[in-house]
Amino acid sequence: MKEYFLKFESYITGFSLIVACLMLAIAASLGVFQIVTRFILEKPAEWTEVLIRFSLIWMVFMGIPYAFRQGAMVSVDVLYRWSKPRMRRFLDWMVAIASLALIAVIVIVGWDYANRGKVQSVIGLEDVSMFWAYVAMPVGGVFAAFGIVGNLLDPKRLELDTAQ
Repeated sequence: MKEYFLKFESYITGFSLIVACLMLAIAASLGVFQIVTRFILEKPAEWTEVLIRFSLIWMVFMGIPYAFRQGAMVSVDVLYRWSKPRMRRFLDWMVAIASLALIAVIVIVGWDYANRGKVQSVIGLEDVSMFWAYVAMPVGGVFAAFGIVGNLLDPKRLELDTAQ
């Protein structure tokens, strides 16, 4: 069962990382396009600024699951280094529980916020609802929960291993 979950979590986390990278590429491309239209063509495209913000929001929330999976979000390195194996496992559980509690709040509040934003339209893109920007919080939170549990079941401490 553990192997199946970790395999599924690996796909989920990989997908979220691909989406995060794609959002970064979109933001960078739109930034270049905005510079060209504003300073070279002298006809600014106002909609690019909004889409850059949207893509950066999505990039952050879809990149968080990978950071959790790598054990890079909540760090208790000093305690972890000084602790015995039994205490380390206890620390892993405490970090996971605290992280899952935070993610649960982000998912619940983010979903409520997204639903409230359905009636708002985006300035510069009047046909697009703010729902699509705000829904990044619950979507990223759900993906992050898989990363947190995956890290609890199969801990990765790459930054701890390379520290001196």
